[in-house]
Amino acid sequence: MIKNKEITHLEHSRVKLSLTIEKEAVGKEYHKLLDDYSKTIRLPGFRPGKVPPAVVERKFGEGLKAEAAQKIVEDSLKTVFEEIEEKPATYETPELQDDYKLSFDDDFQFTVAYDIFPKVEIGPYTGLDIEQPVVKITEDDEKRELDVLVEQNSFIVEKDGQAEKENSATVNYWEVDEAGAEIPGTKKQDMPLVVDAGHDIYGIDTELAGMKKGDTKNITKSYPADYREKDLAGQTKKFVIELTGLREKKKPDLDDELAKDISEAYETLDDLKKDIKKRLEESAAIRTRSLTVDALMDQVVEKSNIDLPESMIRAEQKRLWRQFAGQFRIKEEQIEQLLTIQNKSKDDLFAEWRPRSEKSLKIQLCIQKMLEAEKIEISDEELDAFFKEQSEGASMSFEELKDYYIKNNLIDMARHDAQEKKLFDQLLEKNTIAPGKEISFTEAMGGKQ
Repeated sequence: MIKNKEITHLEHSRVKLSLTIEKEAVGKEYHKLLDDYSKTIRLPGFRPGKVPPAVVERKFGEGLKAEAAQKIVEDSLKTVFEEIEEKPATYETPELQDDYKLSFDDDFQFTVAYDIFPKVEIGPYTGLDIEQPVVKITEDDEKRELDVLVEQNSFIVEKDGQAEKENSATVNYWEVDEAGAEIPGTKKQDMPLVVDAGHDIYGIDTELAGMKKGDTKNITKSYPADYREKDLAGQTKKFVIELTGLREKKKPDLDDELAKDISEAYETLDDLKKDIKKRLEESAAIRTRSLTVDALMDQVVEKSNIDLPESMIRAEQKRLWRQFAGQFRIKEEQIEQLLTIQNKSKDDLFAEWRPRSEKSLKIQLCIQKMLEAEKIEISDEELDAFFKEQSEGASMSFEELKDYYIKNNLIDMARHDAQEKKLFDQLLEKNTIAPGKEISFTEAMGGKQ
């Protein structure tokens, strides 16, 4: 059936495949299709299955040729893709490069172009000099963790004095005219506001400081021409505010009792502080390893040769887009609307993400190549050890964590993560790791160096 095939390699891991199909095979496919239609088609004046092929051909000839051509293209591509190494990438569909027309006098020729999985020529990944950042943990870091715990254990109480910044208030307010009369339809009742937070569209919250519960206040608000709320921009409005409720946050004393309230594991505040320091050190160690692996992979990727296909980059950008939408828990259409307000588009965002997408893909491809080269495998015992290690830093027991992966069909993903960990455990021993730049704990956890 296939008389000739020609493969041309293009840049960016793309190929052009040209096929020539024998004219005898073309005629055979066409007449088979014609015969099938003659047996099944219904036409006025003919019994079912008794329509002469000549009648079918006269009435539907061009459509039959197009259908036969499509069938030949599909069948021949399926056959060739089973034979050649240059198979289409899983996320790619071959594109016809020209219009074809079936002819019974000549061989049938057509050309498709498609992306293939990129060839990875990996650079050296052992014997490298890697700088490992030195993460410095200070008393300020420990204090910040304590402040978070104090904040988490704070409680809200009624307040009798004056309203102050960050107090929680409940207010009634309404708009008045020049004579001081209430404008119908403008009254808002029992509105919760945070004093001086700047969140209220009218700016009422910025006028509450100094007021006491039960106080009433007349204010005039002039909004600038570039005010964030366009309906109010350039206007002046008068309001009456009535403070109906006032509450404040009370922070617990930083003492042994707070430590006991946080966990039964603590007897004293010193116990809590020691645990905080230990957790910070563990977090710093994990992050230090991650940054060291990043530095290793930066060198590997830089010295590797990978010509990424555009379809692979697009697939990664779409993945980042879905992830981006998921973080905000809103529909993708809504994000596009928000981007429009900022005079941006989805394509603009994709362009911004392109360097990140390309780097991420190259890292993934290099890791896979190293896993294959080093023949990294994970036994069931090693996978259980991986689950135990992961459970120590999670709120689940070993059994709960393993059961979660099993129930959600994530065992293969866990095994791959364990493979990567084992790979980098070995590679960090095969490269020279030297102390590098000193960075703060905050910088380390934010990924900044």
